[in-house]
Amino acid sequence: MKIMLAYDGSRNARLALAQTITMFRELRPHLILVAVAENPRDITSGNEDLFQQEVDELKQHLREALAVCEKEEVTCESLMLEGDPRKMLLYATEKKFQPDMLVIARHSHEPDGGFIARSLTYFVDELDYMTFGSVSSFLARRVQCPLLILPSR
Repeated sequence: MKIMLAYDGSRNARLALAQTITMFRELRPHLILVAVAENPRDITSGNEDLFQQEVDELKQHLREALAVCEKEEVTCESLMLEGDPRKMLLYATEKKFQPDMLVIARHSHEPDGGFIARSLTYFVDELDYMTFGSVSSFLARRVQCPLLILPSR
């Protein structure tokens, strides 16, 4: 079974990786970890430096995730893409890998906080959805393979 996992190194992505390994271990999955660095909207030297820093951090996160997979004896590979995460993940599922399943973690800005943090997170998530659309809702409407959206804990 070929499973593609959107991976950005966040707490939720690490949890999604662990959950995916746990849920599908018996099927001997081949995991494909895909990270997407968003291109800056304007190409100033400051933005270019920030973008390169993001790329470097994502590459490090992918290396760490590959080490987890190796330790868990799960076959794994990684791919680093640049652009709009929604479109690049859709591209990777349709044109690059044709996975049997796409797994994504529901994004959360929640820093494991209390009621106020959860309330602010809810507000920010709603605002993001109204203005930009979320990655999970975009993919749920367009991706051709089964999509598993894992909740944040």
